[in-house]
This record gives sequence, structure tokens and C-alpha cells, in this order.
Amino acid sequence: MVVDVEQLYKSFGVLADAKDKACEQVDSFKVILGGVTGNTAVKRLSAQFIARFFKHFPDEAENAITALVDLCEDDDVNIRKAAVKELPHLCKSDKQYVLRLTDVLVQMLASEDNSELSVVNTSLHSMLNLDGKATLTGVLSQILNGEEEVRQKAINYLCKVLKAGGESLTKEMEVYVLDECKKVMEDVTGDEFAVLMQGLSSLQHIQTISGRQQLIDIIADQMELSKDFDVKNVDDFNRVNQCIGTALTLCSKNVHGSKFVNFICNKVLPTFTTVVEEPSTKEEGGDAKDSDKSSNLGNQQLELAKKLAELSTFCGNGETVADCVQILFEKLQEYMPLPPSLDENGQQNSTEDPKLQFSLVECLMYAFHQLGSHQQDFLTSTDSADRLKDFRLRLQYFARGTRVYINEIQASLAGKTPKELQNETENQIKLIGLKTCNNVNTLIKDLFHNPPSYKSAVILSWKKVPSKAKAASVNKKRSSDQGMAGGVAAKKKDERTLYRTPGGKYSQNISFPRGRGRGRGGRGGRQQRNNDGGYNNRY
Repeated sequence: MVVDVEQLYKSFGVLADAKDKACEQVDSFKVILGGVTGNTAVKRLSAQFIARFFKHFPDEAENAITALVDLCEDDDVNIRKAAVKELPHLCKSDKQYVLRLTDVLVQMLASEDNSELSVVNTSLHSMLNLDGKATLTGVLSQILNGEEEVRQKAINYLCKVLKAGGESLTKEMEVYVLDECKKVMEDVTGDEFAVLMQGLSSLQHIQTISGRQQLIDIIADQMELSKDFDVKNVDDFNRVNQCIGTALTLCSKNVHGSKFVNFICNKVLPTFTTVVEEPSTKEEGGDAKDSDKSSNLGNQQLELAKKLAELSTFCGNGETVADCVQILFEKLQEYMPLPPSLDENGQQNSTEDPKLQFSLVECLMYAFHQLGSHQQDFLTSTDSADRLKDFRLRLQYFARGTRVYINEIQASLAGKTPKELQNETENQIKLIGLKTCNNVNTLIKDLFHNPPSYKSAVILSWKKVPSKAKAASVNKKRSSDQGMAGGVAAKKKDERTLYRTPGGKYSQNISFPRGRGRGRGGRGGRQQRNNDGGYNNRY
């Protein structure tokens, strides 16, 4: 029998007049249930009336839920919204249905209609207030077992709930979510992992040292620290890079990142040379895709080196990363060449100029400077005399190249207006390059002391400068010969925060004069833009 609006209102009147004895009017309630097969107006009224009298008919609960769920799948978005709006009302008298109906609502998050999504979110919020744990269980169920599209939406919703927090999330519920999310993270993409970690890091009980350490352990498990690192696998780089980036936001003086430093030093650093050398081993006319892949790995290599530098400040007393000092030192030596040998006439034997990678050296030297401060006998013990002598030669030679590059950048920026410095990309690159070289210069001076010193503090070139430190830096530059000379206009107060390090474009392949030379590196030269966007000196 087809139900019309008049029959619906008649049945509604019977049930409303019966009040507490409405349970005796089963036939009238069944008429309302039959309305879900009617026209648009009948369906919308049926959704409202089913929710209104649901509590009086426990024996018809299954049929009533099925009827409303059918309306949630209707082709008409207005009918779906009417049904979704009523779902929480079914749970007010009996919370046992929260989990089941939450499962339905989470699936509806895949809708592309914004007005429908708004109603779904409102109903989910009502469910959360009725029974938080059951609601979160329903969301997590769809994350673990739902279809891909629904899974993504469920993860985003969960993250939103965790960030909002509030009284609806007790400590018991937070612990439950954390434990369940560990299961979810056994099979997640990099983007899913990042979203989940953002949500979990917002939990109240995580805002303690032990809580953040839990997240550090989760990240470590996600990285599979015992697994061999595959240098040729871009996904490996992405996974490690993303995990360590997330870990950095959690590290502090009391929450250490030592296990990540150990991972990078033992499994990633040994691959750095391989990544750099691969492009040069290809024959001319080689596969362009292979070349692009190598370039991508090289960029990610620099990103990991940056993260290593930042993590090196969160290693406590350095005991757990003691072995990393030797590894860092050896890798640093690879990027800091010895001065070329000279023939009888004082001419350089080698015709090939060294290529100095300032960005990588800044990262590696900073990390060595941080970790080495806990093992100062590494360069000063009796059996380290030859090591220190060799290192000082490399430091001295690299310092010459650094000064050459600093002089060239200063000369090229002379007379630039603040607007030109701020708006022109090439000038921004040069300014960041200048900051990189000044950092390297400061660290070299510290390590060149006898004995080596570990007292200087530098702000890494890609980090924002705190306001106080920025003011001190400006005053220092005015009295230092490393400051910007030749009338380069001073930068605005907040200007440096606008810049973001552009992947090593400014620090690859810089050459400097052959022979010993004196002073600031010999005769001046002219710059030539290389293919990577950096600068080579030609003499």
C-alpha cells in the first residue's frame, strides 16, 4: 500500500494522542514506516515521524533503522539530509545504536554536496556527545576496513575531532584512540601518516614528555629503523623525510631525537656520495627520466641533511649518538677537499677546480659541531694529531672558497634597494647563500681554534631568525668585515622570514682561484650562471 501525506498525519495524530500508551498503536507506526516508499514529501515526513516515536516501539527498532538508512541512500539529496538529521534521535533513548549509525554517517562523508556534508558532520558531532567512544570506534572501523575514498574522509574527520578535543575526549578515550591508531599505521600512506600524527599530537595526555616520547616511538616504528635504506628508492626518501620532519616537531631538550640521528648517520649518510655521483656516470644522451630521478634524490638528500642538523641539537648528552661523530666527520671530509698539490713552479697540479657544496657542508658541519661538543677529545686526543692536522688543512682551504663566494655575492648585491632584495628571486637566493656561507665561516673559525672550540651559536640558514637574535645579528654585521658591503641596503625587519631555502640552487658547484693565493682568495673573477641555478667562478 502506498502511503500519502494525509495517512502519515493521521497516524501521527493517533500516536501523539496516545502519549505514553503509543506503544499500543503498532499499526499506526507501521504506516509511518511504509512512508519511506512514498513521494518526496512523504519520505521527509516519515523520517521525522520515525525518529519521534522510535523509542515506543523496540520490537520495530530494526525495521525503523533500516527504513531511515534506506532514506540515507535516496537519490534526492534533500531526503538524504532529512534522514541524516534524524539518526542521532534514534540513539537518545538507547545508545546501543550509536556505533552502527556512526558507521553509516562516516560512509556519507564521501558526499560531494557541501550542504549534505554539513548535516552529516552535525549528526556525527551529536553522536560524539552521546557516546564518544562508540562514535570514535565507528570512525576507526571505517579507517581500518572502509573503502579508500571513505577511509581518507574518515582520517580527516578523526584528525579534526582530535584537534578540537574538549570534554568529549576523556583520557581513557584518548588512550584508546592512540592504541587503535597504532594499528591503522601498520598500513598507511605518507600523507595519511602525516594527518594522523597531527591529530595525535593534539591529544591532551600527549602534551607531556612521556606522551611525546610515545609519538616518537610510533614514528620510529613507522620508519622501520632496522630496515636497510634503499638509496635508489624515491619512496624510501619520502617516507624517511616525512617521518623525521614530523618527529622534529615533537623533539625538545627532554624528548630526544637520537634514534633518528643514528638512523641518518648509519643508513642514509653513506648513500650521499652515491646519489651525487650517479648523474656523472651516465653517458651523454642518457635517459632524461633517470637524470630527473637523480636530481630529485639529490634534493631530498639535502632535505634530510637539514633535518639531521636540526635533530643534532636534541641528543641530550650525546651518549646515544657517540658513534655518529666519526661518521659525520668522515662524510664532512668528503665535501671538504684538501688543497691541491703544487709542482716545482708553484702551479697547481690538478686542472680541475673543486666543487664546493655549501648547503650540505653547512648541515654536516653544524651537526658535527653539535655532537662533537660532547666528545671534544675526538680531535684533541693524542692519537688524533694527524686527523686534526688534515682537518685544519681542509677547513683552511674551504674557508678560502667561502670568502670568495661571500665577496662575489656582496659585490653583486651592492646598491640594491630593499624592494629589489625582497621581490627579485635571484637576489633572495643570493641573500640565503650569503647567510649559508657566513654560517659555514663561523663554524670553521670555531673548529679552527687550537684546541677546536664548540661555543659559537649559529641560526641555520633556512630557519627564521628570532627578533632579538635578528637585532643582534644586524649590529654584529655593522662591525664585521663579513657584513654586506658596498652600500647594500639593509633588509626590512621581517624580510628574512619571507625566504625559504630553494633546494641548494645557490650552493652547488663553486670554484675559486688555483694556487695558494693570499688575502681574500686572489684576484676577483666574474660569475657564470650554471645549469643548476647556482654560480661558478671563472678566472
